[in-house]
Amino acid sequence: MLRRSLSRLCAGEEKRVGTRTVVVGHRPVLETDAYVAQKFCDNRIVSSKYTLWNFLPKNLFEQFRRIANFYFLIIFLVQVIVDTPTSPVTSGLPLFFVITVTAIKQGYEDWLRHRADNEVNKSNVFIVENAKQVQKESEKIKVGDIVEVKADETFPCDLIFLASSSIDGTCYVTTASLDGESNFKTHYAVRDTTVLCTDEAIDALTATIECEQPQPDLYKFVGRIIIYRSNQEPIARSLGPENLLLKGATLKNTKKIYGVAVYTGMETKMALNYQGKSQKRSAVEKSINAFLIVYLCILLSKATVCTTLKYVWQSNPFNDEPWYNEKTKKERETFKVLRMFTDFLSFMVLFNFIIPVSMYVTVEMQKFLGSFFISWDKEMYDEEIKEGALVNTSDLNEELGQVEYVFTDKTGTLTENSMEFIECCIDGHKYKDCISEVDGFSQTDGPLKYGKAEKSREELFLRALCLCHTVQIKEADQVDGLIGHPERKYTYISSSPDEIALVKGAEKYGFTFLGLENDFMKIRNQTNETEMYQLLHVLNFDPVRRRMSVIVRTTTGKLLLFCKGADSSIFPRVQQEEIQQTKVHVDRNAMDGYRTLCVAFKELTQKEYDKIDRQLNEAKMALQDREEKMAKVFEDTEADMHLIGATAVEDRLQEQSAETIEALHAAGMKVWVLTGDKMETAKSTCYACRLFQTSTELLELTAKTVGESERKEDRLHELLMEYHKKLIQDIPKNRGGLKRSWTLCQEYGLIIDGSTLSLILNPSQDSSSSNYKNIFLQICLKCTAVLCCRMAPLQKAQIVRMVKNTKGSPITLSIGDGANDVSMILEAHVGIGIKGKEGRQASRNSDYAVPKFKHLRKLLLAHGHLYYVRIAHLVQYFFYKNLCFILPQFLYQFFCGFSQQPLYDAAYLTMYNICFTSLPILAYSLLEQHINIDTLTSDPQLYMKVSDNAMLQWKPFLYWTFLGAFEGLVFFFGVYFLFQNSSLEDNGKVFGNWTFGTIVFTVLVFTVTLKLALDTRFWTWMNHFVIWGSLAFYVFFSFFWGGVIWPFLKQQRMYFVFAHMLTSVSTWLAIILLIFISLFPEILLIVLKNIKEKNHQVTKHLPSSGTSTIFMLSQTSSNHSFSWSE
Repeated sequence: MLRRSLSRLCAGEEKRVGTRTVVVGHRPVLETDAYVAQKFCDNRIVSSKYTLWNFLPKNLFEQFRRIANFYFLIIFLVQVIVDTPTSPVTSGLPLFFVITVTAIKQGYEDWLRHRADNEVNKSNVFIVENAKQVQKESEKIKVGDIVEVKADETFPCDLIFLASSSIDGTCYVTTASLDGESNFKTHYAVRDTTVLCTDEAIDALTATIECEQPQPDLYKFVGRIIIYRSNQEPIARSLGPENLLLKGATLKNTKKIYGVAVYTGMETKMALNYQGKSQKRSAVEKSINAFLIVYLCILLSKATVCTTLKYVWQSNPFNDEPWYNEKTKKERETFKVLRMFTDFLSFMVLFNFIIPVSMYVTVEMQKFLGSFFISWDKEMYDEEIKEGALVNTSDLNEELGQVEYVFTDKTGTLTENSMEFIECCIDGHKYKDCISEVDGFSQTDGPLKYGKAEKSREELFLRALCLCHTVQIKEADQVDGLIGHPERKYTYISSSPDEIALVKGAEKYGFTFLGLENDFMKIRNQTNETEMYQLLHVLNFDPVRRRMSVIVRTTTGKLLLFCKGADSSIFPRVQQEEIQQTKVHVDRNAMDGYRTLCVAFKELTQKEYDKIDRQLNEAKMALQDREEKMAKVFEDTEADMHLIGATAVEDRLQEQSAETIEALHAAGMKVWVLTGDKMETAKSTCYACRLFQTSTELLELTAKTVGESERKEDRLHELLMEYHKKLIQDIPKNRGGLKRSWTLCQEYGLIIDGSTLSLILNPSQDSSSSNYKNIFLQICLKCTAVLCCRMAPLQKAQIVRMVKNTKGSPITLSIGDGANDVSMILEAHVGIGIKGKEGRQASRNSDYAVPKFKHLRKLLLAHGHLYYVRIAHLVQYFFYKNLCFILPQFLYQFFCGFSQQPLYDAAYLTMYNICFTSLPILAYSLLEQHINIDTLTSDPQLYMKVSDNAMLQWKPFLYWTFLGAFEGLVFFFGVYFLFQNSSLEDNGKVFGNWTFGTIVFTVLVFTVTLKLALDTRFWTWMNHFVIWGSLAFYVFFSFFWGGVIWPFLKQQRMYFVFAHMLTSVSTWLAIILLIFISLFPEILLIVLKNIKEKNHQVTKHLPSSGTSTIFMLSQTSSNHSFSWSE
């Protein structure tokens, strides 16, 4: 009993063996049980981080892992334990505020997760028990239960599909919530259980399922079902992903299905995919940490100086123990080193406000609230998909303003991914226009071939297009016989837009695919007759093979294999003499930027088919290495084929993708295109979207230039050395010191393909090629644009990692729209997904998602630029205002015998960062636009001004630090000189030390707030409200705090101090004068800058002298003539 309850608590912790055995419906197999029943986790989904019991300890632990929070905790404890000059409240309250705000935010987010979990866990499901339907909560489902799901319901766990309301045992499913693909996918019931479509029939089933242990890949599943029947041999059938219905997917167009639960709760594929992405950190955070260390050093040095000078001062007995303040016996007897240590700690506490604890919470709020501006941006809203931009990670907003390298996918990112059938070629004849019965549909193609192919070859080709695919038909109306009408009353659905384009292309030429029924594919041919083909096997497409095949049987009993795929994977598998005539067309189409596929076939004898059938079934039944075994059978089957022809499909460029790439180039970013497409197709797309200009000199490292011989590594070495010499050794060093100066000289572009890349990244052991990678990298970094074609998804990530880890760690951005781009999106500093037609996996795994590639321009040039400027200003301002705050406190120690006497009242110490100066900078960091958004978008070169973390370098940091030090000195000594006249009141009374501190504090609050007002370029009502409101609140609070006798205070040292202080005219004059002196250098700088900008604009608009104009013209024209002759 105890063990069972323990195993239920530790859901999913059971020992993972290679496979698991599931008993369908918990009906024991008739033979004696030979296996031990395995324990599985329940069907609860837990996506939350905290529970009611562990929220406090866990959340506090996570927050105190932050260095600033931990530091303030230590200071607070020191204040509690040691007799320090300031109250523990001064550091405890700001820390408590920061911790509470963060805990509330995280607690609320987790509460939302709990609520979502409960909705799923408490939803009702129907389970078949004892031939009856029983309603249960979803979390009560156990592995082995038979579950009934009705139309438009989501699957409560991962089920093996046993039977459905449709006779052929199929059902349609959408997996939008899993991978974002909204198209319908067809799933198939186990062949021998399709007839069991009532509660009684399904309950009578005796079977076991053996399958692999849970793993996160949505598209992989390996298992087998063994069905037991009385007095008969058990039947074994293989199970694959087509038999598995995933939790989170929705049943469509099918009344009901029965399935058996195989994975539940946290072991479902959906839950295993719910992994938090690796935490990406922005460059700004690294700068903050560096600045913190500097300020920590300042703090330590201040405390050390004061402690040392205190003991120097006390070496004089009169200073050490004046007659009015004699030491107690205990004080005399304490150990001197211990006394020095406690003094050091006391000074640390006194000056600790130089470290801004509230900066972290302000930065968090700025990032969180700032990210809404991206989602609210109307220009990034797409009418077609009715969606706007989406922010998945608000931690990286400012990183968008620092990007140096952009890696983009081609299909669906630069192009529309809406395919249109353009033309095809059959046996070397080009066919472009629609077919007519008289003359076929051939067209002459220059010097290539006249006439047309034989009629039988044309028909064979079109049948291949109609049969070799996984397209499904979705009828517009559930009425039989509509398909027969000439106008189409149905739509094609498929996971790939290419396939639909090819089926529609065949329809244009008279062959129409009518759908799949009971394993028979129906086609209507040119003479309006319906042909039937029995579908025996589908050899599915995969990115490694880059092709797919079907095996069909005609009504006359002929066995045919049709195969379509990329030319690189088809050409080696057909008769060599057939290639040349088709290759000419394929190359020409690729040059025009079309996507090409080759089509081949072969006839099988019964004997050959039986062998293939046996091997395929054996491979399908394997539980271990099923993929490898299947791949081997596919390899053997798809050999010695005959080439029939090729197709060309156009994928149009997305609107404004060329303008976007030009803008990114102008902003100093390097754009790399990483695609799985053919080199020629990709190259023409790159010219079309202006990645390569007509003047760009292209360097190629492809299978064509390297060659296929044994010497390819030597040839690669030669090419690398040649390009290296051309780009690095022969180009004179840039003296101008201009950032990203490659935009000035001759532009180079590099083209590399997957096979050459693997030679460079994974060289063979014996070759002397360990430095290939470095040479290749140097060449890449010198090129304006790089095109990598024929890339596997993992190679895309390798390239991003290679650039990311180069010297200087440039900020990288990856943008893509398909599942094959996820690896590079996760690898780059900033990952952007496009909400495209290839599903939503990319946008789910990205940091930001946008509807179209063109939106990248505004996201980087406007939003990124502004976010960076705002947060950089926020960070510098926080350090500056805290230095202004603490420097007078440090200087005060020289005038009070280093007695650790605080200059400011405890209330002021506590409220300075929380109330008096926090809101103006938060409003600034959310709303500031130092340059208009339209100007930023239209002038990309402005982006370069803030590149390379320009505003958080040591130079601006030192400027802000000196400014803070200057103002701190003005505040303190200005008030000090005011106090040289001892009686500041008419009646000759003298102001005390609390008045001194309050005057300094008043000047401080007004100066740092007005400094921010001077920096603000974009005023809104909110800026006015928080800036003037903060100052008014300070004045109101000071009157209120000093105007009431507070019962909880031991000493009323601030009683009427503020009100009394303002009765003196000298004080008013001093406050105004000191604010002006503090801000004078800043005002002077602004005036000079404005004069300089005005002069610059005037000279820009003046017409230059005649000679220089003529010279400019001649230069321009000569440049043009040079580029054209190139």
